[in-house]
Amino acid sequence: MSTSLHHRAVEHLGTRIVGGMLPTGHVMLAEHLEEELKVSRSVVREAVRVLQSQGLVETIKRVGIRVLPAHRWNPFDPLVIRWRLDSEGRGAQLRSLAELRSAVEPAAAALAALNAPDSMRKELLEVALAMRDAGRAGEVQRFLDLDIRFHALVLSGSGNEMFANLIGQVTETLAGRTAHGLMPEHPKEEALQWHLDVAQAITSGDGDKAREASTRIMRETIQDLEPSWQGQPRVFVPVERRPAQRSA
Repeated sequence: MSTSLHHRAVEHLGTRIVGGMLPTGHVMLAEHLEEELKVSRSVVREAVRVLQSQGLVETIKRVGIRVLPAHRWNPFDPLVIRWRLDSEGRGAQLRSLAELRSAVEPAAAALAALNAPDSMRKELLEVALAMRDAGRAGEVQRFLDLDIRFHALVLSGSGNEMFANLIGQVTETLAGRTAHGLMPEHPKEEALQWHLDVAQAITSGDGDKAREASTRIMRETIQDLEPSWQGQPRVFVPVERRPAQRSA
């Protein structure tokens, strides 16, 4: 199977579902997708499996491939995040990610101050200094690469594997902000300093200062992005009732 054909099929269907062109409840037939995408049945089958794993569709015997509502999508899947950032729901996606990061990253920074290996502490400080240079020079792509590395080191340095598994989501957030012109060519000097403050606090083992500096970064991020999500609806995931446990 051609990887490029498989990727094209996944991208074509995923972007149309997330973008609302294929609305909730819409039913697709595999044979129609073969014809539309000019691909084999095996490519369609594998593409549908990917979309199923992301919660975007379900297959119903003798009916077809049905599009699922947004609350069923996997919000942590990097591709789903990228597609949402490319859609009219960009603001809502940025809000969800900013709120998630605000809850997690300050805690991760505090833990990294206690737990990060020396090699990570050293690299984090080097990256923060390089970020400051790239930001002042207006080197957008270099700054993005360093910014991604910085936040990945903080999450990984926490020693919490669940925090570390958010690296992909943070990467898509930072890359998406840059791709859509939501990052300044020259970051604010205060923001550059706050990243350096986080790195220095982690290097010196000061968890409180690391948390405070990370909180300042996230507060500024939310303030900058808030206009993009004004009026954008939130997604409320239904909470299933668990059956009452029988007493012995």
